[in-house]
Amino acid sequence: MRSLKILFFLFLSVVSCNKVAENKESISINKKVYTDFHKEAKAFCKREKLNSDYYFLIDMSLHSGKNRFFVYDFRTKKIIAQNLVTHGSCDVLSVNTSKLKKAKFSNTNDSHCSSLGKYKIGKRDSSAWGIKIKYWLEGLEATNKNAENRVVVLHSWSAVSNNEIYPEYAPLSWGCPAVSDDFMKVLDKKLRPTQKPVLLWIIQ
Repeated sequence: MRSLKILFFLFLSVVSCNKVAENKESISINKKVYTDFHKEAKAFCKREKLNSDYYFLIDMSLHSGKNRFFVYDFRTKKIIAQNLVTHGSCDVLSVNTSKLKKAKFSNTNDSHCSSLGKYKIGKRDSSAWGIKIKYWLEGLEATNKNAENRVVVLHSWSAVSNNEIYPEYAPLSWGCPAVSDDFMKVLDKKLRPTQKPVLLWIIQ
């Protein structure tokens, strides 16, 4: 009887190890290289006279429970900060059990969707959310040119975790890239002293 118990526990340990290995493999597969985006962003910032020290990159193709808001330093060529960020609900008024899983995109007013493309981070202003600070976003492409009219802004929200929560999902916004209160403090500290506008680029 004892030998059967030992065999049973050995079997469980092997299964558990395999699952851990599978999870590690899954995580490594999801790691992406953004070298080409960084190069394009640097050239764009130089051409458009934006801040050439750093920029913000949001990858909406990643699970919302994982870090997908990146602060990239052009000088050190490294990601110096990263955290969670929300995507828009789009169909918030209709029943859709999969709406948390994948970002959808639209530039239409009242769509409540995220919008892809490059943005210029504009004026610092007061907000009703999070730490009560927001930054206006000026859409620079056809895919996001209605950002200001839609009041799509960078702000914090207390409902957003400051740590990865995968496999759980981040809450849905009405199109704004909302971050945690603590991460917004990090972003605000970088944005306030800048003399030139900073690039925020949403990709998928």
